[in-house]
Amino acid sequence: MNMNRRANLIATGVFIAAVVGIILLSPRNRQRVQSAFLGIVAPFLRRGSEVDSRWKSYKAGLKKLDELEWDNQRLKVENDNLRATNQALRGFEADNIRMKSALGYHGNSPFSLVPARVIGRSPSNWWSTVVIDKGTEDLIQREMPVVTHDGLVGKVVTVDEQSSIVLLVSDENCKVAGSVEATKEQGIVRVEVRGKRTSNNIQPTMTLNFLSRFAPLHPGQKVFTSGAGNVYPPGILIGEIVEFKSRELDGQAVIDPSVDIAALADVFVITGMKGSTSNH
Repeated sequence: MNMNRRANLIATGVFIAAVVGIILLSPRNRQRVQSAFLGIVAPFLRRGSEVDSRWKSYKAGLKKLDELEWDNQRLKVENDNLRATNQALRGFEADNIRMKSALGYHGNSPFSLVPARVIGRSPSNWWSTVVIDKGTEDLIQREMPVVTHDGLVGKVVTVDEQSSIVLLVSDENCKVAGSVEATKEQGIVRVEVRGKRTSNNIQPTMTLNFLSRFAPLHPGQKVFTSGAGNVYPPGILIGEIVEFKSRELDGQAVIDPSVDIAALADVFVITGMKGSTSNH
């Protein structure tokens, strides 16, 4: 304890003596002492200032990064909104074009038509049937043909008061009598199912069978309903030929359907001919 006390007294005495010495120094000597002291502490002050400056710059950089990230997030949201709006506008434009085409077909068609909308479709029979929103209340009956402005869709097979089931031309059970434009060739349109029937992305192959073995047919020729069988009126477009095959007993043409069966939305049911007093 005595040694610590003595050390403290000595340190205090030295400090007091240094202060008194500095005070008693002449102004010139005092400046020299201050200059020497400043030379000793200046590097530490400078380094401390640099650290403080770097810290402030770092904090400012973090703030700027936060602001940039927030701006980037806001711009991303705005861009997503613009893209969604653009897609919606494209959808409205496509619907508008489709409706104009449908209205034009409805007005110029020789048939009496009832417009309908597809309201049901099962993945398990995607290429077989659809449900439409018109039934007996709209004078819909079984066996009535169903079309779009692009061509043949199929025929009504089941009807209730407010809806009906349509058997699609892409179903293997839907047989259609067809004829090739600018020729006397006629046959039966059939469908060959390749792949799983439950798949909605594998379109069945449509063919026109029982043609002449050496029929002069070529890709691009159109196939229309012939009217045979009294189910489908003559002259409804079915599709166009993409390939002709001469087989052992007859000829067969592969057809590309004129209607996009996979994307049906609006259709027409043919209830009769315009000016006719009776329906189908």
